[in-house]
Amino acid sequence: MTETIRSRTYTVTIPAGKAGFRLDRALADQLSDISRTRVRALIEDGHVRTQAGGRVRAKALVRAGESYVVVVPAARPAVPEAQAMDLHILHEDDDLIVLEKPAGLVVHPAPGNPDRTLVNALLAHCGGKLSGIGGVARPGIVHRLDKDTSGLMVVAKTDRAHHALAAQLEARTLTRVYRALVWGVPSKREGTIEGNIGRSRADRKKMAIVKRGGKPALTRYKVVKVLAGAISLVECRLATGRTHQIRVHMAGLGHPIVGDPNYGGAATARRLAALPRALAAKIGSLHGQALHARSLAFAHPADGRTMSFSSNKLCKFNDLME
Repeated sequence: MTETIRSRTYTVTIPAGKAGFRLDRALADQLSDISRTRVRALIEDGHVRTQAGGRVRAKALVRAGESYVVVVPAARPAVPEAQAMDLHILHEDDDLIVLEKPAGLVVHPAPGNPDRTLVNALLAHCGGKLSGIGGVARPGIVHRLDKDTSGLMVVAKTDRAHHALAAQLEARTLTRVYRALVWGVPSKREGTIEGNIGRSRADRKKMAIVKRGGKPALTRYKVVKVLAGAISLVECRLATGRTHQIRVHMAGLGHPIVGDPNYGGAATARRLAALPRALAAKIGSLHGQALHARSLAFAHPADGRTMSFSSNKLCKFNDLME
């Protein structure tokens, strides 16, 4: 069955600080979950009007106190198809699956990635026996990893297991430990990074540490070793699980993750030139952020026994891990 996502309606009043801005920018700044590009498309399709019902233009300059009605139409996502793909499973029982996701694999279908995702592979493997709590597009998905992040995930096969695992995530008792390569050497070899994370005002596709709004986020890190005085292997423990949390927090500390193009970690010629030749060749060959979810621990939803897993098998920088 196809899941219908309901339409959403927003009424936005322009604050004094946005007077004189273009309409599309002013609305995007006020609607944290909608990008400026999406706002512009909504305007062009007639889904943004004045409170009196008049049509508007994206480039129109707004005045303080003006109100606009924004309607995001209902969408009907496609039902993911089962597609047989190799899965690196560490554990499976009637309630859940623990697997290691390779870098480059998208977790669930989304615009630009309609198929060949982890969800498609899980549907083929499980024959439809997955928790439905995540909705049609995300069956069984309790937590996610970014496309270019590799590592361990737990997938729920039943709604009971999904509820229990989600509760552990909320209570911060589901433990996730990551390893990452970062540029530079942190002045404190061990520490805690706290800072609310929200949508970046400069680029709506990115996240950022924000002073106001956002969601509380806490990452504990420890330097495991230093490579050539220029790159650190760090261990990161998540107390919360915000989008891009480790990537944003390490960049905020001044030590972006190696290979992360979104948060300042690109392997530039200048950075590579400062490394020994062999290390430079390895770092230069990495695609995407050097981040791996190495360990995972939780209480089994059925009987409460501790389940603990660790693996570096699919880590693209495994040879630099130890």
